[in-house]
Amino acid sequence: MNVRRSAAVLAAVAVFGSAAAPAAFADTASPSPSAKLPSGLYGDADPKFDGVFRQSYALLAQDSAGVKPADKAVDWLTGQQCGSGGFAAYRADAGEPCDSKTMFDSNATAAAVQALAALGGQKKAVDKSVGWLKSVQNKDGGWGYSPGMDSDANSTGIVIGALTAAGEKPEGVKAQSGKTAFNALPSLSMSCDKDGGAFGLADVKSGKLSPNADATAAGVLGAHGQGLVVDAAKKKEAAAKCAKADTAEQAAANGTGYLLKTLAKGDDHLMSSMPGAKNMPDLGNTADSVLALAAAGQPEQAEKSAQWLSKNSADWAEKSGPAAYAQLIFAAHAAGMDPRDFGGTDLVKQLNAQGPAPQAAEQAADEKKDDDGSGVSIWWIIGVGMVAGIGIGFLYSGNKKKQQL
Repeated sequence: MNVRRSAAVLAAVAVFGSAAAPAAFADTASPSPSAKLPSGLYGDADPKFDGVFRQSYALLAQDSAGVKPADKAVDWLTGQQCGSGGFAAYRADAGEPCDSKTMFDSNATAAAVQALAALGGQKKAVDKSVGWLKSVQNKDGGWGYSPGMDSDANSTGIVIGALTAAGEKPEGVKAQSGKTAFNALPSLSMSCDKDGGAFGLADVKSGKLSPNADATAAGVLGAHGQGLVVDAAKKKEAAAKCAKADTAEQAAANGTGYLLKTLAKGDDHLMSSMPGAKNMPDLGNTADSVLALAAAGQPEQAEKSAQWLSKNSADWAEKSGPAAYAQLIFAAHAAGMDPRDFGGTDLVKQLNAQGPAPQAAEQAADEKKDDDGSGVSIWWIIGVGMVAGIGIGFLYSGNKKKQQL
């Protein structure tokens, strides 16, 4: 299950009805036998509810692991963008223009921005999407799953990550009311005594917030201005006491405390909090919590939870598809672990196998022996005219990523 966006999807049900509900489970749904998926798309599940989202996760995870995605995979993603700059969850016929019936998706748009900004060379597409996100910002400074919906922590958090990835300062992106995302987040935080300081998820019927680990992880990550690729924390920060969330900083501190306590009680992992779900480990939200804790300066619990994932995630990732592998790669990165040896599993290889074969972002790293005494200098070889094509190829592949930044 693509758990990262499940809370926002449930909120969408309240507005759009049950048609939105399958989005939370899209990764496990198989396409009809006659359906032919685009060759550039990652995953073989029905992309109706999560095509853009899972593609963005896959491309961003590859980039974070030093892999250059296939051109057609990137082209598929950019081809899904509407003229306004926004993205829908999936458009079967991207040749048709978007119109008033298009259900725009802030989460998919924000994920696409993070991926395209990281890959480089997509400034026009990124700027258009950022412009669209700004145009649908709510009066409270936050974002809902789709334009017109109330702000939620999941959507607001991932949009903050997109703004940061695009070079924007989230605190400078203001609604007409003058409020920013950091004004919205405290209002989505719960009480300390009763709810443990978690960020809340709105009930489908009543709209009342309830403590939710998925929303909390997204809220904490967003409050720290971080996207999905979080560097491992170098030192542990003192955990702040839970207090009234008057600021985004305090709301993040409260949410961090909630995650620490919940993970400690659950043997370093979360249990499913989806309505109607079986009482079982929630691997997707556990992975998201690793990112949040790394951003909050809590490396010990982040690593413990990532270690738990490394021992228990293989079956889940195989069944869930590319977004799940991406989540695990993000978690490994945030915990300072090797995604190519995650409990004995090469997550990068597994993700690459979910779609078109990528190009290596860097080649010939083991063959570089420039005047270090360990071999003949490649520049000397080029200088005397031997295998010049190979030398140029190494130079190009080693610098291509820098040219895209």
